[in-house]
Amino acid sequence: MPETSQPGVARGRVAVALNARLALLLAFAFAVMADPVSSVAYAIEAALRALDGDLGLLLPAMTLVVAVIALVIVNYQQLIARYPQGGGASAATGEAFGEGWAFVPIAALIVDFVLTIAISVSAGASAMIAYIPALAPERSVLALALVVLVGAATWFGHSGRMVFGAMTIAFIAVSMAVLAFGLGAHPQPIGTITTTAGHRSVLAVVLAFPVAMALATGVEAPSSAIAQLGQLDDRGRRYFGKVTLWLTLAIVGAITLGLTLEAHHLRVGVPPEGTTQIAELARIAAPAPLFAAFQLVTALLLLSAASSSFQAGPGLLKALARHTDAAGRSTGILPRMLARTNTRHTPYWGVAWFTGIAAAVTVAAGGYDQRLVLFYAVAVFLSFLAGLVAMAVFSHREGRFRSLMLNIVGVVVVGFTLLVNLARGEPVFSLLVALLLAAGLHLMWVKAGRPRGVGDVEALAEGGT
Repeated sequence: MPETSQPGVARGRVAVALNARLALLLAFAFAVMADPVSSVAYAIEAALRALDGDLGLLLPAMTLVVAVIALVIVNYQQLIARYPQGGGASAATGEAFGEGWAFVPIAALIVDFVLTIAISVSAGASAMIAYIPALAPERSVLALALVVLVGAATWFGHSGRMVFGAMTIAFIAVSMAVLAFGLGAHPQPIGTITTTAGHRSVLAVVLAFPVAMALATGVEAPSSAIAQLGQLDDRGRRYFGKVTLWLTLAIVGAITLGLTLEAHHLRVGVPPEGTTQIAELARIAAPAPLFAAFQLVTALLLLSAASSSFQAGPGLLKALARHTDAAGRSTGILPRMLARTNTRHTPYWGVAWFTGIAAAVTVAAGGYDQRLVLFYAVAVFLSFLAGLVAMAVFSHREGRFRSLMLNIVGVVVVGFTLLVNLARGEPVFSLLVALLLAAGLHLMWVKAGRPRGVGDVEALAEGGT
């Protein structure tokens, strides 16, 4: 090859490498953000219900929700910088307070995975019923069937990550089309709409926004999911994690606030029985084929979110199961059976466990996603709180004053959100289950001789180790 052509070849190779890296980044980011993007399907409606149908206060409430997510993301950037090989809140909590404390965020995540499956399939059933009302009498059966179907699909391994990304992109594209059509649509009041939420405006918003913080579920995922990126060095994983955090905020924030503004414009209140707020919004805003597409991609994205938890949850149990490490030491605390996998590396006993528990929760809620929203927000915010308190400890120890102030603000806001949801009564059950599970895991850990590496289980689970 002539020497004059070598620079061109080099530039071509660099371009190919950059394109491949960009493709990997987008595939990773859109797959990981499936959970928070799917939460748009029920979080806005949850806030409106908490506001007693006051559409005038819905935008301030959802703006506050997005602002809190941004605050969590700013703090989680620090966590990703500290643990570029993954680990999330459990790694931070274990390092800050001792390995035994890592079970608090671990238990919170297990509860969160169960609730993600239950609320996602329930919301998926709601999306189907909104398009085919004849399915309404079979809501519980439909939701239960979806739990079993998604759980069974997990048997075929982790190839679904590309599907998650595709479903996320499809939902974003169709949502933008609905928003565009809605700009020219005429208001058609539907559902319950009020002019007062029963409190002074500021207090009403402050009391209502924590309900919609289910929208924040999954925004922490990049901090542990970067463990999947074994082909990258630490710097690359940090970059991918941080870009994914901010891209998630941009997309979730844009869709959430866009749908909120459109709901106010079209006068879509708390929906009647058998439908959802965003379904009615799409029905009014878009032509029939687009409405059908919107319901389809909404349901598929929600099932993708459930599938993601069906992979992450059993993977976490597998990482905690007793096994022999490379040095010949017996580690882990859970029964060995939870580490058994099929030919596609699926830990099938963990999948069975999550299927059974999620099915029970789904049936208990009658297949209604709005009955699960309050319980859902509690579990993930317990994990957020543990991670942010740990980061505050690190900032204090290392004399980073600005980081410490940011961490403290995050702790206060996350703690307040958690307390407001707990004050509603029933969500306390989620907290109690998470704490009891943490205590049980800690006891098993002590009996097993306090094996090292507890804080690394999130990274191990994501990395498939």
